[in-house]
Amino acid sequence: ADIRLVSEQFSQSPQRLSFYSWYGSARLFHFRVPPDTVLLRWLLQVSQGGDPTCAKVEITVYFRYGAPPVINPLGTSFPANTSMQPSFLIKMPSQSMLPSTSPTQHPAPSSQKIEGFIPTCAYIFQPDMLVVRVVEVSILEPNTPLPQTLLSQPSYLKIFVPEYTQELLLELQGCVSNRSLGCPVHLTVGSATLPSNFQKVLTCTGPTQTCRLLLPSPPWDRWLQVTAKSLAGPHVLVAFSTVASLTACRPWTINFQHLLQNSPNQSRNTSNGLLPPSPGYQDLGRSSAVGGSPFCLLSYQVMREDMDVVSVHFRPLDRVSVLVRSDVPSVMRLHLNTGMDSGGSLTISLWANKSVISNNTLVKVCVNAASPFLSFNTSLNCTTAFFQGYPLSLSTVSRKANLIIPYPETDSWYLSLQLVCLQSPEECEKSSVLVETTLSLVPCLNDCGPYGQCLLLRRHGYLYAGCSCKAGWRGWSCTDNSTAQTVAQQRMAALLLTLSNLMFLAPITLSVYRCLLVEASVYAYTMFFSTFYHACDQPGEAVLCILNYDTLQYCDFLGSGVSIWVTILCMARLKAALKYVLLLLGTLVFAMSLQLDRRGAWNMMGPCLFAFVVMVTMWVYRCGHRRHCYPTSWQRWVFFLLPGISMATVAISIYASMMTSGNYYYTHSIWHMLLAGSTAFLLPPRDKHTEPWACSQKLTCHYQICKNHQEELYTVT
Repeated sequence: ADIRLVSEQFSQSPQRLSFYSWYGSARLFHFRVPPDTVLLRWLLQVSQGGDPTCAKVEITVYFRYGAPPVINPLGTSFPANTSMQPSFLIKMPSQSMLPSTSPTQHPAPSSQKIEGFIPTCAYIFQPDMLVVRVVEVSILEPNTPLPQTLLSQPSYLKIFVPEYTQELLLELQGCVSNRSLGCPVHLTVGSATLPSNFQKVLTCTGPTQTCRLLLPSPPWDRWLQVTAKSLAGPHVLVAFSTVASLTACRPWTINFQHLLQNSPNQSRNTSNGLLPPSPGYQDLGRSSAVGGSPFCLLSYQVMREDMDVVSVHFRPLDRVSVLVRSDVPSVMRLHLNTGMDSGGSLTISLWANKSVISNNTLVKVCVNAASPFLSFNTSLNCTTAFFQGYPLSLSTVSRKANLIIPYPETDSWYLSLQLVCLQSPEECEKSSVLVETTLSLVPCLNDCGPYGQCLLLRRHGYLYAGCSCKAGWRGWSCTDNSTAQTVAQQRMAALLLTLSNLMFLAPITLSVYRCLLVEASVYAYTMFFSTFYHACDQPGEAVLCILNYDTLQYCDFLGSGVSIWVTILCMARLKAALKYVLLLLGTLVFAMSLQLDRRGAWNMMGPCLFAFVVMVTMWVYRCGHRRHCYPTSWQRWVFFLLPGISMATVAISIYASMMTSGNYYYTHSIWHMLLAGSTAFLLPPRDKHTEPWACSQKLTCHYQICKNHQEELYTVT
């Protein structure tokens, strides 16, 4: 065993994946991989819970370094100008255990089913991360040979790459082996736990004793891991020296203090995009008197302005435009390394005046993480040592460029711009172009548009944003209209969901007619808030919110549950004191349960079942006390109770098993009408000695309303 290595294990609590889950079937797990990790191994376990008859399904697990994976299991379209790095994924069946080697995950796809009362098919996902860390690492200093000897175990090194490093050259010198020719060494630069595009591999098997690897624009301001392994066999000794050479460039920093030193005339030139004349600027691109190294970039200092959660604005200090030249790139650094910035979308908008761009010139732009792209004179592919950047361009044909990067990696991001003349480079020598920039980090692009709602989701303190789409719209920002509803369909859906609540006028009228004022008040409350909740719940054109959406939703759910509660208690014909105590206690229980879990079906059904047990108990008691069935009238059973029970059964069946997001507007409207209709049928008749509309008539008098609360012994018809 290698005493330089230690192992650790990290685990998170299992999560429930369900096709019928209100939040969809995706769950995010966020793991922090130690920087000195040399081996990472995943242990992924899936077990099936709930109904044993559930079919086996395929679970897709996505991995991504530095940010949540950008997944698209339904194949919907992304907004225009959106670019993203692909995520590593594996597929595994339910009821399985699968070891894997790679990094942060996210299971997939979502269902159209709305959660009901029936048991759902659930799958429990449990991830564990096992890492092997190296505790003894050799430090590789620049331009200092470090002797290494390989036998059976690899050698671990690391080198610090400071800011403004243009190139990193790694060389293996004086490589000798006692049993083979050449230099049988396998060199890996970069973290061994990341995907292959985050690593550079050098295999030295040639006859020469010198082997080298050149890395342009390596990651700035961090340690870079180097692993050397022998290819000559377990008992063959390989000796060599490792040398690292750093090529540093000198930035010309355009900062706020420098702008303050300008005269008023120079400040006016600066606002027009012309840099103030200074001796140092005249030397830009040529050798400077200090050290003889050239300026390699124009560095614009950028101010970060935090607006809200996952909402940041970036802008250059005291200016909007950035001067772009042909000899050196102009670079802006965006700090997205707080650990809470990778849950939004990075948006970049560039604009150049048409009059300042000639026909043969282009403004090439590269957006990179960890280090900027600086090699515009030799390549335009925006590739740095470990990162494939996002290319953009401005020309006389296209003066605007936009880029959207969902879930950007947690790192420092760099925007590099340079003027390029493809046909005659000499035309660009004295040219410059002003480019205006709009740089920001937003939770959701355009706030998910008129057909979506931006949601902030949390997982163990980690925040990330996503869009919840409506009216058939889909996609990352609710811009995919392949299954969208028309405006006429939206208005029809809004009318169905709101006007169907007018059916509650029937039980309200009957309650007042039979002097059931408490029940009438509850039904009126339910009708009012259900109507305006569904008016506010509609997307796009047909929407009206008189209160906060969450408040309307809570009041609608509370009214629905309490309406069922008071109806069943009213059917039980309890004494007034006991009836109102139970009514108040039930309302308080409903309020508490909805606060705990608003979408929990049994939070609503539990109190209703209790009320049903109370009603059945009272009916059985009366049957035994009177020696005949209660209610005693067959007309009551045939024309009122059986139709009401049938309507309530159909309503519960629709709500529990037939309602989906596709037919929600129709099935939920039918649910409204059936619920109100069954309530009207199930309300008990008025007392035999109570006149119709008696309560409304007596309320206008100055006499006290009295009632004999002794249990009735007369026949109810």
